[in-house]
Amino acid sequence: MAEQQVILEARNITKDYGGGRVLDGVSLQVHKGEVIVLIGPSGCGKSTFLRCMNGLEQIQSGQILLDGEVITEGKTDWTKVRQKIGMVFQSYELFPHMSVIDNLVLGPVKVQGRDKKEVTKEAEKLLERVGLLDKKDAFPRQLSGGQKQRVAIVRALILKPEILLFDEVTAALDPEMVREVLDVILELAADGYTMLIVTHEMQFAKAVADKIVFIDGGKVVESGIPEKFFTQPETDRARRFLNTFIYAKGGEKA
Repeated sequence: MAEQQVILEARNITKDYGGGRVLDGVSLQVHKGEVIVLIGPSGCGKSTFLRCMNGLEQIQSGQILLDGEVITEGKTDWTKVRQKIGMVFQSYELFPHMSVIDNLVLGPVKVQGRDKKEVTKEAEKLLERVGLLDKKDAFPRQLSGGQKQRVAIVRALILKPEILLFDEVTAALDPEMVREVLDVILELAADGYTMLIVTHEMQFAKAVADKIVFIDGGKVVESGIPEKFFTQPETDRARRFLNTFIYAKGGEKA
């Protein structure tokens, strides 16, 4: 079988913050239909990497390519790029003064110039898919954290992106709400969506990923398929990282 096309690629990305190097030569390819999960300790550069991929942070050197075209040189129209590279954040980013359906319809109509009736029907179908059709006229303040995050996922989906970026989307949720959001992402993976995910949920990472990329100190330390990474990590650093989760759950050292 021929290898799937590369949708998003980072080549030797560096990013500095306040005199410190947050990303130090990170390279990564995301193929069509592939789910890559980035894991690593807090502050290792995972979320910064996602934000660079979406143009929310400027890189110091290296290249980012979308569908084979360099998007980090010249005058990039990031508004257009973000229609192809959708992103879901920890903090939902919903407009509090607008209903759920209005939050969803705004982008496709204003940015993409699509027909409002058509977009509204699509939004309702997506809301039904994530179990929230009955909340279409509600306001964000009337929703739980898990419900808000599911709406945020629908808002990204409705723009029909080529790839979805998820940045710690369960980090702000109460434990009982985490599952409902992760289940939606697992369904998207099963449907063949291309995704790049940052998470601290190790069991979820194991279940959803085609590839695990372990980052520490702004560098890719190790990458591989979940089955191998979680049972036979190649580096001491990855083993130490994974053992912190094993100890926290009262398990035995790998």
